[in-house]
Formats: sequence, structure tokens, C-alpha cells
Amino acid sequence: MFPRNIFFKLALALFFSAYLSFGSIIQTAYAEEDLMEFGKKAGFPVKETYRPKASIVIDAATGQILWSDQPDLIWSPASIAKVMTMYLALEAIEQGKFTLDTTIQATEKDVKISQIYALSNNKISPNVDYPVRDIFTMVAVPSSNVATIMLANLVSDNDEAAFIHKMNAKAAELGMTNTIYYNCSGAQIGAFEGLYQPEGIDPNGENKSTARDLAILTYNLLKKYPDVLQFTSKPVVTTMENTPYAETFEAYNYSLPGTKYGYEGVDGLKTGSSPTGAFNYIAAAKKGDVRLIEVILGVGDWSDQEGEYERHIAGNAILDHVFSTYDYKKLLAKGTNTINKKDINVANDFYGLVKKDSGPIFTLDNGQLSLKSDLGQVSPNIPAQSVSFQETVGTDESVLPKTKPQKSSSPTKANRKSPNYLLSSILSILGILSLLFSRVFRKRVAGVKRGSRKRSTPTTHLLFTIGLLFLLSAVAIVIFH
Repeated sequence: MFPRNIFFKLALALFFSAYLSFGSIIQTAYAEEDLMEFGKKAGFPVKETYRPKASIVIDAATGQILWSDQPDLIWSPASIAKVMTMYLALEAIEQGKFTLDTTIQATEKDVKISQIYALSNNKISPNVDYPVRDIFTMVAVPSSNVATIMLANLVSDNDEAAFIHKMNAKAAELGMTNTIYYNCSGAQIGAFEGLYQPEGIDPNGENKSTARDLAILTYNLLKKYPDVLQFTSKPVVTTMENTPYAETFEAYNYSLPGTKYGYEGVDGLKTGSSPTGAFNYIAAAKKGDVRLIEVILGVGDWSDQEGEYERHIAGNAILDHVFSTYDYKKLLAKGTNTINKKDINVANDFYGLVKKDSGPIFTLDNGQLSLKSDLGQVSPNIPAQSVSFQETVGTDESVLPKTKPQKSSSPTKANRKSPNYLLSSILSILGILSLLFSRVFRKRVAGVKRGSRKRSTPTTHLLFTIGLLFLLSAVAIVIFH
């Protein structure tokens, strides 16, 4: 038999090899999944009390999901509902119904609504011409409920119920499958003291949506009407400038650069809070060639107004994590490439977002090469990023430039490098033989001197050392293949 210390040394070697190979991977996987952990490391310490109930981050260019946590949890979006009102107003402008310079005069009801203390509002005066661009700013920044109703009535020719139906129809069209609207501003109809009563709409109904649906809405908003960010990108705004009705507002979006929790690249979009929805937030952020859309829902509790600030600490932590986890780069060059064991000719250079230190995974289908992501697309209505290709059948491969096969972030058995089991086996046999010879030779020396203690010689030391090195080499080949 071998001395027990040999097996102990081998076990110890296996343990340290496994730790060096896999220890850092385990730690990284944990950090990538835990908001509290990576938030603290990035300088955005999220308290457990203020962990969002739901969140999602998507690539604004492609709809690729880059982060998600409870994205389909149905929640009250509060004043984030105003984003749909702005979407429909911008659509009406695109259709030529009015312009940003069109003016609106407040009705008597509008003036009274502006005076309801319980609602977020701004001052509205009778017989004053309010340009639509100023109304937009009032909706986006101070989250004015009266300005939202004035904008909705302009779109719907003062048919309040028709506008609510229009909101729900647009949500269905965009694929917002878990969203329903009962009002245009996020405040329940009953809060307007009878001054806002869309006919046939439940006055106690509360708007509902999900992080995924709100990301879909924002994706389409920025795709079609990117200029909306001009109303949401400043920490301080003034409406009705150079008139007696000028008002200055500080943004509730505390992630805007220049505010309390400013984060580089954030340039919108909308906050919302309510007793049932707590504190919510949609962020748009851009760094270099990458623009992200983030939705945060259900931070804290309405009774604790610190949630108004804490939602931005959580939002910044998640944004920073995604920006630091993904790289935007050229994934394929125009021309001939070998993908999934097929030689294809790609029509254009192909760029995309992939996790750092891992290669992209592609699918080939009906002449389209698509980037496959771990978390998929935010909506089936938004296809994965793709580029057209042609398969190079029957071409002399020796004259075609090829890229190296793309590395998969999660390789299968088929594309893993197999360890050299033959060499490992030979080394193992040589190691065992060397250990046996060292043992046998040691016994012979002991036998010559009967009655004396068994002892080692330089030869037995050498054989033992060589045997141990052979065995360790065999183990290393299997582990570090």
C-alpha cells in the first residue's frame, strides 16, 4: 500500500487546483446576481428596505434585456402613466394635429384642478395662452396633473373617455400585455373632486402595469420620438419664461447629473409615486454608443418619503452594473465568417452588446444571423438584433478569409476542449510505478540489515519524488485542460 500521506498530498493538490480554477467564477456569479453586493461595491449602497419590487434594464437600440428582476410583477405605475399621455401627444403632433407652438387656454375646470392641494400641480391661470412645449415640460418635470389633462384633452378634442380608450388601445398595439389605464395622469379619478370624470370609466380604477411593459413603452417612445428627452434632461426648468406666469421647477429625477444622486449619462425620463405604488422610476441613460432604458418599481413605502431618493440609489446601482458588465463592440466583420460550423457571407459589420470576457452566441435562420442573449428580448414584437447573410456553399474554403469560431459564454460538451486522457493515464502509471519501486527498494535495503529500522536512501527519495510529480502532472492535465 501507499503511505497515507501520498493520498493526503494528492487530495490537497486537487482542492487547491479546483479553488484556483473555479473560486473566482463562483464569486463573480454571486456578485452579478446580488443588487446589495454590487451596489455597495460601486458606491451605491442599497438598503434592504428599499430594494425595488421589480426592475428591468434593456438596450434602447435592440430591446435586448440586460437585467431583470420580477419584470412581470403587476404594479401601480403612479405618475409614470403620464409617459403614455406624452406618447399619444407626440403621435398627434406627428400626424399634424397640432405643434409644440400651438397654444392652449385653460378652462374654468382646469384652473380649479390646479388648486387641488393633494395633487401634484402647477399654477394655471385663466385667459392665458400656454404653448404645448411648456405644457409638456409641466407634465414631465413637476408631474402636473392639470397640465396632463389639458394635453390629453387637446389630443382627444376634449373627450376624456376617448383618450383613456386610446391609451389602452396603444398599450395593446405596442404589446404591453399586462397594462390597463383608467386615467391619463396616474391619479385616480376620485382624487379630482368631480372635476375630471371620463364617462363610462370606473372612478375607482387604478392604472396597472409592469416593469417589462413600461420598458416596451419607453423603447417605442425613444425609437419614434427621441426629442422627448429635451423635456426630461435638465435638473432645473422654467416654464412660460419672460411672462408674468413663469415658474421654475426642480426635477424629481435625482439621477440627473447636477442633482443629489446624479449619474453620468442619465438624461430622463419620468418618476412616479403614490400610496399604493410607492416610488417608481423610468431612466434613460447613454454612455458612448450604448443607450439603456431602466424601469424601477415599488421602492420603499409611501409612509417613508426617503423612498423618493432611495429609488435613485437602486437605479444607479443597477445602471452602473449593466454598463460595467456589457461591452458594445464589433461581433462580426463584413464578409465571410464561420458560424455554427457553417461558412456564411455577412452583408454588413455586426455590432452588439455582449458580456465582457465572453463571446457572442448566434442563431442562423432564414438568411438572418441573430444575436442570442441569456435574458432574451423585452417583447416578442421586438426581434433580436440581426444581419442578413448568404451561405457560401461549394466555395473553395482555402481562399476565403475566416474569423475564428465564436466563443460561447456557456460552452457545450461538443465545443469544449477535451483533456488529453492518454497522456494523463501514462503519467499516472509512471507515477504509480515510481512510487512502488521506491517502496520495494526501501524494503530491500531494510532486509539487508535485519533488525534495523527501515530507512530511505537517495535513490528511494528520487523515485518517490518522481512518482509524486508524475501523479500531480496527470491531475493537472485533467483539471487545466
